[in-house]
Amino acid sequence: MAAPNEVPAGVSRAFAVFGSEAPGHAAAWMQATRSLDEACALDPKTKDLAYIAILAALRMTTGVPFHVRQARDHGASRDEIVSAVLLGLEPAGHGVTACLPVALDAYDAP
Repeated sequence: MAAPNEVPAGVSRAFAVFGSEAPGHAAAWMQATRSLDEACALDPKTKDLAYIAILAALRMTTGVPFHVRQARDHGASRDEIVSAVLLGLEPAGHGVTACLPVALDAYDAP
């Protein structure tokens, strides 16, 4: 993982610090993440969109840019990103809208 001052596009500084300051924990986390990805029956784009919906419902804006870029790379449209963010409006409330500008900025970035 990159040093905290060399954060890759879309990766939060907090996650970069996690990787540099606790590399053993970060490696274990990434191994678990890869295993969960392999076990998932969803196609990559659908999984990315579902993940964005969950991040928005939990109001975890720092993870949104990275996962929006992944979804875009897997073929998600801007409208699909908007729909994913707003999917939780009914069960989670309007707090999901806090992720909307973050998501769209990430989608529109080069």
